[in-house]
Amino acid sequence: DGTVLFDNVSFNIEKGQKTVFLSHNPKAMTALFEIINGNREADGGTYKWGITITTAYLPLDNTEFFQTDKNLVEWLSQYGPGNEVAMKGFLGRMLFKQEEVEKKVNVLSGGEKMRCMIARMQLQNANCLILDTPTNHLDLESIQAFNNNLVGFKGNILFSSHDHEFINTVADRIIELTPKGTIDKLMTYDDYIYDEAIKEQKAAMYNE
Repeated sequence: DGTVLFDNVSFNIEKGQKTVFLSHNPKAMTALFEIINGNREADGGTYKWGITITTAYLPLDNTEFFQTDKNLVEWLSQYGPGNEVAMKGFLGRMLFKQEEVEKKVNVLSGGEKMRCMIARMQLQNANCLILDTPTNHLDLESIQAFNNNLVGFKGNILFSSHDHEFINTVADRIIELTPKGTIDKLMTYDDYIYDEAIKEQKAAMYNE
């Protein structure tokens, strides 16, 4: 529609950094993640992954992944090696009970689908995770389990979220995408949102 989602975005991610992306327009983060995952063309500019980087992408819209009548074990088996026991192990870590793994994926709730997508991502064993609002539809228990996994994760994480506590416990770097460039800070989310100088900078970059 001609809206500028972000402009003049430039950053390098150091090994092990867990970076949350913020914007007043949620479409900005989704657009960035789609671009760096190769699903969307940027209007300009380039990006480059390090040669040892392997990525796993958790998209905002996962509808296309569940248009099948496979059960959870059959569905997950499509995305990586391992026998039925291994698949049940991945599903169990995302809080699926033994009897639930026989459910058809096309009847799952939004939260169950998100847990399946996280299990799929874990199966890929990537060292860089791209997560577009991963706590959507998850209940508190699932968010806490996923949060603990990410805090202990040794690779890189690029993510967006509406969950204050999730951001504050996972992220060690904040990059805010604005129509006039980025604000890029190595700090916690709480420090970021209460910093008076950053508030002034944001107001100028969003024309507020």
